[in-house]
Amino acid sequence: MSKIIKIGTRDSELALWQAKTVQQLLENLGHKTELVPVKSTGDLVLDRPLYQLGITGIFTRTLDITMLNNDIDIAVHSSKDVPTLLPKGIVQAGVIKRGNVNDTLVFKNNEEFLSAKDATIATGSLRRKAQWLNRYPTHTIADIRGNVNSRLQKLKDNEDWNGTIFAAAGIGRIGVRPEEAINLDWMVPAPAQGAIMITALEDDEEVRAICRELNHEETEICINIEREFLNRLEGGCTAPIGALAYIKNEEVHFKGVLLSEDGTKRIDVTRVKKLGEHQDMAKFCADFVIERGGKRLMDTIKNSTKKANVYSTKSLTESQRLLFHQKVKAESIDFIKISLNRIHPRFLKHEIENVIITSKNAVESLITNYSAAELQFKNIYCVGRRTKRLVEQKIGKVTHSEKNAKALAEYLVEYMDGTEVTYFCSDLRLDDLPTILEENHIKVNEVEAYQTKYDGVKVNDSIEGVMFYSPSTVQSFVKINNAEVIAFCIGESTAKEAKKHFNDVRVAKVPTVESVIELVNEHYV
Repeated sequence: MSKIIKIGTRDSELALWQAKTVQQLLENLGHKTELVPVKSTGDLVLDRPLYQLGITGIFTRTLDITMLNNDIDIAVHSSKDVPTLLPKGIVQAGVIKRGNVNDTLVFKNNEEFLSAKDATIATGSLRRKAQWLNRYPTHTIADIRGNVNSRLQKLKDNEDWNGTIFAAAGIGRIGVRPEEAINLDWMVPAPAQGAIMITALEDDEEVRAICRELNHEETEICINIEREFLNRLEGGCTAPIGALAYIKNEEVHFKGVLLSEDGTKRIDVTRVKKLGEHQDMAKFCADFVIERGGKRLMDTIKNSTKKANVYSTKSLTESQRLLFHQKVKAESIDFIKISLNRIHPRFLKHEIENVIITSKNAVESLITNYSAAELQFKNIYCVGRRTKRLVEQKIGKVTHSEKNAKALAEYLVEYMDGTEVTYFCSDLRLDDLPTILEENHIKVNEVEAYQTKYDGVKVNDSIEGVMFYSPSTVQSFVKINNAEVIAFCIGESTAKEAKKHFNDVRVAKVPTVESVIELVNEHYV
């Protein structure tokens, strides 16, 4: 591969060690590379344990967004930090040979406190907390966050703490494992603990092929079983779930555990299958746990008596719901409904020199009416990364795209050839694009490709914030609701409309649902 492979990583010492390991392996294969360090939410928010943050993918989301923006080619993660459902367009491209899978107790002075009634152990992991209390029910758990070195220092500085728990692979890889440390072979590790995962864009076949050369098949088999077990139990950072698979004598061995948060309830499962006959292992073990009270345990952990405090004007997927902070209880429904129009053939008789498409709905209307061969567009201009991707998949190459309609209009005024455009739009238009073009003597031929119908609902008084994805969703909301809420908006055009009705308007960094969710989480963190 001639281009430089950009490797995204968190900027902690351990994350950089892992990324440099992958970098060295790639360079050994003759590839040029560059490290691109970024900070994650998990690195920035250090005053609460991970399970209280209630966000799956807390250490991976920033890298995911960076990758989807094509600023990096691959990302290197601790596999245990990666959500079991990856964002659309991103895939597991390879895993490095696994290191030490154990949890390790680092302690002060000696281990005598393990037999004492009173002792204090520091951990920010709900899984470690639950398993420790299950074994030592009279001990106290203290919350601790931060990177490996800062946690070691906190243990040293806090006179009341007897010990803290680390992933053995983490403290071993950066060479800071103290002599006063023992592996906890009785503690079931986090799914995929000790493994390094490489993710890449699904459609980047060249990079994925390179990553497969680094892939360790035995590790891949084991962590995939563990991650599927976690996924089938619907668990994440907010559930005390452990899982470990390993291969010995051509057999796959598995053990898993689900506990209550206080460790008083525990459900274990073990399973052994011949290598090659292990495909149903995760499903069998998850079903075993669920049938023996696991569903009730998970419901207790997941359900909350608090009322919804955030409303999404677009229906959310289950994987999107899992991204919310623990303090957020979100409800969602589609506040607008789309009806695709029939586009008359007279609009497409000849090749159109300049075409504007500002939404995926317009793309859907065009391809529903006509084949790609019938859509003779010389220059296609669009708004939004996802719209651009859909246009190029279904219709043809995009000449230029911008994040919002106003920016696109300003670009066209400056750089477009010709003085006429065809704009495939909705019957409801709340953006500045046609006005700006016409003021600059560019003729706009509007073709109504779809209709937008308001279909909002009255929200409860407990709702503090509302997520908006288009000016139309704002209009739909205010037709029925007159409450003053925080408006979390996907982009500037949506925010402009929201500012007409709400005092507190916030705009996501990138135009994705996940980015709006991150905006909500930032408010509640």
